[in-house]
Amino acid sequence: MKKAILFFTVVVWLNTLYSQKKTLFTATDYVRALKHATDVMINDVASPVAASRYYAYITLSANETAALFDDQQPKFAGVAKQLNTITIDDSLIKKSDASFAIVLSLYKSANKLLPSGYLLQKNIDSLKSIAKEKKLSLEKINATVELVDKVVPQILKYAYGDGFVKLSGLKRFTPSTGDEYWQPTPPGFMAAIEPYWSTLRPFILDSCSQFICPPPDKYNADTSSLFYKDLKEVYEVGKNLSKEQAEIAMFWDCNPFALQQVGHLEFGIKKISPGGHWMGITGIACKKQKLNLSNTVYVHTLVAIGIADAFISCWSDKYKYNRVRPITAIKKLIDQNWNPLLQTPPFPEYTSGHSVISTTAATILTNVFGDHFSFVDNTEIEFGLPLRKFDSFMQASKEAAISRLYGGIHFRDAIENGAMSGEQIGKFVTAHSPDKNNKGQLSQQVKK
Repeated sequence: MKKAILFFTVVVWLNTLYSQKKTLFTATDYVRALKHATDVMINDVASPVAASRYYAYITLSANETAALFDDQQPKFAGVAKQLNTITIDDSLIKKSDASFAIVLSLYKSANKLLPSGYLLQKNIDSLKSIAKEKKLSLEKINATVELVDKVVPQILKYAYGDGFVKLSGLKRFTPSTGDEYWQPTPPGFMAAIEPYWSTLRPFILDSCSQFICPPPDKYNADTSSLFYKDLKEVYEVGKNLSKEQAEIAMFWDCNPFALQQVGHLEFGIKKISPGGHWMGITGIACKKQKLNLSNTVYVHTLVAIGIADAFISCWSDKYKYNRVRPITAIKKLIDQNWNPLLQTPPFPEYTSGHSVISTTAATILTNVFGDHFSFVDNTEIEFGLPLRKFDSFMQASKEAAISRLYGGIHFRDAIENGAMSGEQIGKFVTAHSPDKNNKGQLSQQVKK
């Protein structure tokens, strides 16, 4: 029996290597292409919610393109809300190259969706040149470009139907009066980001309020109240941070646009979004497991869609409860000179977005790769932060969640209830995913 299992494992492994050698472009090329799209999002200062939307659609474009060439590829048409099967003539599919089409689809959808997507044109041109260098015939190159140019508009049509284009025409959000409610915070005192994000169409969730969190601890200035104890914890933790806690807070900061003040000068520092960080982790996991291109595309798409839905759900709670941030309440009730380690992002406190989306992503990745998948996270190196090692995705998500307490920008109940919500969302997305029964090539390759 053991020999039979070993033989099957070797066969799957050899088939995987063979299939990767056959493809013109590999999983590494796909991860690199997604990083190029991430760089443009950083350039555009895409908000956390906006970035999650972009990741969902550009990875979806690549996955549905992969499904055109392979019946075994789990596709989201018929699973994601209102998404129809991509229709392309069989004759054009036969003339095209699958791996070239997959990577090109990601680039071209990002090129169209991102505000500065035109910056990706050089990558698109380079991809075509590489295809020529790899001896792909001009006929196949032209056919593949034609195919992708037919796929992307269908994905864009789906994207434009999610309600995003209507957001700019909605009533401007005005902060509520009252000490318990969110108010703009220093140093920028920026307006609230995307107060109507919960009106977007989710991908897998039934609605934005499917996993709504219980109410937060009610604002109360009485020193014996739960709220004041929560507030005092943030204050005391912030004043007595260990070196390790400070490093954790900085590693998971993921603030796309942090304002820095030096004397009278004020300037912004652009960084990766929380969703971008977890997309980076997804790429690290896929490369470590040596997944082929198709499986790498699918895993990224599932995680991206899960994160996008998690943000829609979290933003529903944020603006439903509209709770004050610690910096505002601490300055009023405890110490007017106190400041958190991290810059407070411009939207209500409850629940913690990092807790929700990190737990969602970790739950999905754990379902794919297992409970004890160790990895080295080097996502933040380019922003001057050291790598961190984790024994599992859940360990990483728990660290990301508690980092918000260390950073002084969230209360504990927002962290814990946010993580609970994220786990529910992750499990729901996994249970309703195209590969929900763990059948097909993904389960064979990942769990061999």
